[in-house]
Amino acid sequence: MEKGKRLYESFKIACSMYSKLPVPQSDWTEENMRYVMCFFPWIGAVIGLFFAGVWNAKEWLASCGIYYHELFYAAILTVLPIFVTGGIHMDGFLDTCDALSSWQEKERRLEILKDSHAGAFAILSCAVYLILTCGAMTSLRTELIPVVGLGFLMSRSLSGLSIVTFPMAKGSGLAAMFADRAKKKIVRNTMAVYLVMLAVLMIVVGKLSGLLAVVAAGGIFFYYYKMSVKNFGGITGDLAGWFLQVCELGILLSAVIGGGIFR
Repeated sequence: MEKGKRLYESFKIACSMYSKLPVPQSDWTEENMRYVMCFFPWIGAVIGLFFAGVWNAKEWLASCGIYYHELFYAAILTVLPIFVTGGIHMDGFLDTCDALSSWQEKERRLEILKDSHAGAFAILSCAVYLILTCGAMTSLRTELIPVVGLGFLMSRSLSGLSIVTFPMAKGSGLAAMFADRAKKKIVRNTMAVYLVMLAVLMIVVGKLSGLLAVVAAGGIFFYYYKMSVKNFGGITGDLAGWFLQVCELGILLSAVIGGGIFR
């Protein structure tokens, strides 16, 4: 009974931290935070369901003779993850782009991550990211929707895995707090199970396009580790957000490109 309560508290913390989903308040005690990362990918499941819902609504409206331009739906699908998450991961992406573009020493890069102001490179990176995402969304086909939807879970599973396995750039911050309080062995094993299941599902439903998306996610994860250690001495919450956004874009682009090649 007590274990179930702890799991429920961890679930609520994951929802309140990584999404705008309405959940009851929870005390952020060390015990309650042990399994938060285990529920992090569940936020991706919610996004994936909304994603599929928008696509199904598009097809239903078309069957009723109601048509809108593909760009209209592409724009909705582009901003949907940001609406669900509140932009927490995009914030990390923008801060990291600013820090990487500064070409400063490691300590200065870490200071830039904490700066609340958005620099020119953050704004440019955001524009490029959204344009690429929206453009790719216009090329989606129905058979690719499951791959992209599962990608929201895979990106979060990999991000959660990095929190409990990669070195931390500093001993403070949200990422370090979640890493310190997590039951690391349980979280690692849970993420491993998630990732195996997701990889199999993506390949089964997407075939070669799904395989290409899985390979892309793995490659981006490897780059994330190398880049973080080289430029920052480890990861932070902002870097984890950067990875999640880049991973999702990589999965989307791989699925679309693969869908065009392997039709």
